[in-house]
Amino acid sequence: MSNATTEPGRERGFFTHGPGRVLPGLGLAGGIAGLAFGLQRIPGIHALSPLILATLLGMVFRNLAGTPRAARPGIAFGLRHVLRAGIVLMGLQLTAQQVIAVGASGVAMIGLTLLATFAFTTWCGRMLGVERGLAQLIAAGSAICGASAVVATNTVTRASDESAAYAVACVTVFGSLSMVLMPLAGGFLDMDPRAFGLWTGASIHEVAQVVAAAYARGQGAGEFGTIAKLTRVMMLAPMVLMLGAAATRRMRQTGGGEGRAAAPVPWFVFGFIAMAALASTGRIPEAVMPLTTAATQFLLALALAAMGLETDLRRLAAQGIRPALLGAGAWIFISVFSLCLVFMLT
Repeated sequence: MSNATTEPGRERGFFTHGPGRVLPGLGLAGGIAGLAFGLQRIPGIHALSPLILATLLGMVFRNLAGTPRAARPGIAFGLRHVLRAGIVLMGLQLTAQQVIAVGASGVAMIGLTLLATFAFTTWCGRMLGVERGLAQLIAAGSAICGASAVVATNTVTRASDESAAYAVACVTVFGSLSMVLMPLAGGFLDMDPRAFGLWTGASIHEVAQVVAAAYARGQGAGEFGTIAKLTRVMMLAPMVLMLGAAATRRMRQTGGGEGRAAAPVPWFVFGFIAMAALASTGRIPEAVMPLTTAATQFLLALALAAMGLETDLRRLAAQGIRPALLGAGAWIFISVFSLCLVFMLT
């Protein structure tokens, strides 16, 4: 299965053949996304975000029923354009005021944890012999914000859809373990609400997982954990820009002029930054915010459903045990490293 997010010819085809070409695939991915939101309301499943559920449902459909050929242009469109629109809108959920609430020491701790985790995971990936694109996706998902970071990072790393699905699976499994184990550890360590919230926000992969874990220790811990996590999500933009710049340098070194023409430029990240700046002004009516949040979640869920529809589990299984070990190592590192910093800085 080719990576539908990175084929320039297919991208041009969307507009050459008109919207009728993309509607079947968008309808299929959108239906799966809607089903994910419905399932997320079921007790026992609500801790999983609709993004994760959409990915899993798309993979089940792809590997049991097969993805119809007529749906492929729309799936490719969802993986590229719908995904980027969702990431741009995600900026509206983040404000400078949230960063201020975390404090200078908290922001420094979150940033240091992110950079250390990313560096450690990519280094471990080389040591384990994991393909670089997959290692970077696991590193981004573990260090920043789970599935959203995986698909955003893949716009510049250009790994396969199977690699992206594997990375999403890693952050789902290990983030869920954190969601269960961290409240127990926080009680054992007798952490105060601010320290525990900072720890969960700085280390757990998915926003939904952070909310579930942090609120298990009370309202104060839950609120601070959520703010800390959203501050971490804001760091997605500079990380993707840095990875895009690194990819550009590699392409220029190996491909000459052709590499320069093909170098990935994550322009959508600037839209993300602009939306965060707009949200920071406080001029967006409060009544509008639930609508933008819902739209963001749906667009991202649709894009991840499309990714699932492109994922062949046989190729995912062929990756072997090493990427799973890498995901486990990243999870252990970020959990322990951030806990040490919390005790040092709070």
